[in-house]
Amino acid sequence: MQSADIEQLNRKIHAESAFIDRLRAETAQVIVGQEGMMERLLIGLLSRGHILLEGLPGLAKTLAVKTLAQAIDAQFSRIQFTPDLLPADIIGTMIYNPATHDFSARKGPVFANFVLADEINRAPAKVQSALLEAMQERQVTIGHETFRLEEPFLVLATQNPIEQEGTYPLPEAQVDRFMLKVKVDYPNREDEREIIRRNIAPGDDYGKVQSVVNMQEILSARESVRQVYMDEKIERYILDIVFATREPEKAGLGRLRPLIQYGASPRAGINLALAAKALAFLRRRGYVIPEDILYVSADVMRHRIGLSYEAEAENVTPEDIIKEVLNAVQAP
Repeated sequence: MQSADIEQLNRKIHAESAFIDRLRAETAQVIVGQEGMMERLLIGLLSRGHILLEGLPGLAKTLAVKTLAQAIDAQFSRIQFTPDLLPADIIGTMIYNPATHDFSARKGPVFANFVLADEINRAPAKVQSALLEAMQERQVTIGHETFRLEEPFLVLATQNPIEQEGTYPLPEAQVDRFMLKVKVDYPNREDEREIIRRNIAPGDDYGKVQSVVNMQEILSARESVRQVYMDEKIERYILDIVFATREPEKAGLGRLRPLIQYGASPRAGINLALAAKALAFLRRRGYVIPEDILYVSADVMRHRIGLSYEAEAENVTPEDIIKEVLNAVQAP
């Protein structure tokens, strides 16, 4: 693209992303701090990507998703995953109607715009796989009927990193379908003081959110995100990062070879590009810069790198691998 074209695109994106400020201001009335988590939720929303939130209880994961759905006037449903959950509890089932002597489909809670899969690793694999078709194909099959899911459709799953009794590890195929894996941490001291003040204040206004964005604005924004300009140098940078996790010796990182069981999948490269474009849109910019890639790299790749037994013995984390890769790969 010529510089004049990029400048014109930049103005267009800046105008079309104006609703982001309204959305952030409205959600900030309920969610104190956690700007990083909220920004990543918006990245997933704008790039049609599902998000896995990992964090301790009480860090506003559920509240953040519910608040975002209310601010967008979207349908929200929450599924509490438990060991006795059945696939039909998620997608729905066929119900016999005595009046018509026929079966009809009763849709499950997955038929919503925002689906919160709470503690997803507490359900067995057959239940987790019921969510798989919806996440990947954006459709659900009940009996002999197949139903398309309405857009926007976003699955936000949570899991507790410390309480592992009675949990089932997510299959690699399902984990790979999450665009981002976001680690949610404690708020800082000032934010937590504000959280306490809001929760003990008189009245019941806390937690109420007005709808400030409609569905059409979100769908239009998704189209605009795809138009954000990405230079060939940025594309090569993404490929260099992804391939460095698969062939570390070629990137001068031979010492990582024994620590990596398998590198990032092709979805890592796709999602790095999409997440960077969405981040540029959130920053009201019509083009991607290397800093956008650096910002989203850990969230895109931490669940796509398999560690060897040697890495686990040495307490090496995926974040350590990603940090070394980013330091070794030269940015454009």
